[in-house]
Amino acid sequence: MPHIKVKPFNLDTIESSSQLTNIIKFRAKGDDELLGIEYKGEEFLINIKQDSHNNMVIKYDKVSRPLNVELVKDVIALIADALDLDIISSNIYSNANAHTLPSQYLKKIKDFENIEFGDKKVALEVGFGSGKHILYQANCNRDKLYIGIEIHTPSATQLLKQIKIQELDNIWVVNYDARLLLEMLPSNALEEIFVHFPVPWDKKPHRRVISKSFLEESIRVLKPSHRLELRTDSDKYFWYSLETFFDYPKISVDVIKNRDLEVVSKYEARWRRQNKDIYDVLVTSDELSSDIDRDFNFTFNNINFDIPLKDKLPKESQIFDGYFIHFERSYYIDNGLLIKIAFGSFDRPEHKYILIENNIVRYISSSPVSTSTNYKAHQKLEEYFNV
Repeated sequence: MPHIKVKPFNLDTIESSSQLTNIIKFRAKGDDELLGIEYKGEEFLINIKQDSHNNMVIKYDKVSRPLNVELVKDVIALIADALDLDIISSNIYSNANAHTLPSQYLKKIKDFENIEFGDKKVALEVGFGSGKHILYQANCNRDKLYIGIEIHTPSATQLLKQIKIQELDNIWVVNYDARLLLEMLPSNALEEIFVHFPVPWDKKPHRRVISKSFLEESIRVLKPSHRLELRTDSDKYFWYSLETFFDYPKISVDVIKNRDLEVVSKYEARWRRQNKDIYDVLVTSDELSSDIDRDFNFTFNNINFDIPLKDKLPKESQIFDGYFIHFERSYYIDNGLLIKIAFGSFDRPEHKYILIENNIVRYISSSPVSTSTNYKAHQKLEEYFNV
């Protein structure tokens, strides 16, 4: 997590710094402080808070952060230099020889809205980890596009570096939740979906990748007679997945135990040395799925805002038919509010900031993923904001 720790300073000096006016668009004040940043075409937030020793910590915000953390480091360094801050500790200074991220292979979730692949062969790997498997597949099948999605940012960054080193042009990297990406893809588009060694989440089963809704979306986006490939070392996850798959009305399921693959991760190699069983569950789609319409508009219209809105928003999670809304935190800005919010589906929620400024309401950095559940939540948010 890029951050610096500095000795206490007057936050109001931020507004008087001519060096920062081009990148800091607003200050949001609450128990801590957030700075709205626009830098090199990216919009994100920087968090400033006090630690237990009354020192100040300047760090990135997890919800809004860009994949290229070098941008965050640059901005934190610019703030420290412009305000001549007394730095106690820091981890923002990068190796000058670090590989530049090949941005043409880094895709945002919004890039998949209304995407069409045509006749192109496409596969998806969910949670690629070290990237060893997806790199092997991409090297062996140069005519196929591999979309790798990984919620762990350092893993996504490392794969981007390997794409450049190995001179590959058939991998796209997405740093997002796979369950939401699937809903963005067109029907009957993929030849394969790989889910290798997902986190078992034995104590929090609602966080598992494999679920009824994930399976339904996987079958929809797979071409007929093509398959989802689950590979796991967890006995509990294996039996849970089988039960989930067998509940689906029309698919083929094959199970292979201790299958040898051409590429093996260091963790799998360790499990094999421990004589641990590894299960493959191969789910084949048997049907042609219908197309879906996800042309949703996530702009806020006709908002009649007043400042006391912060005190009128409900403190507890609001539960509706198939979705929820939870207002997590609010910050004051000049002529408005910044609201941190979670909403949407119970098993794959969105986390966003909403900026309300001069009666203009918008999501920070990007709109929600275009799902029907998110759109229902968005419409309900309009009702809350129109006070």
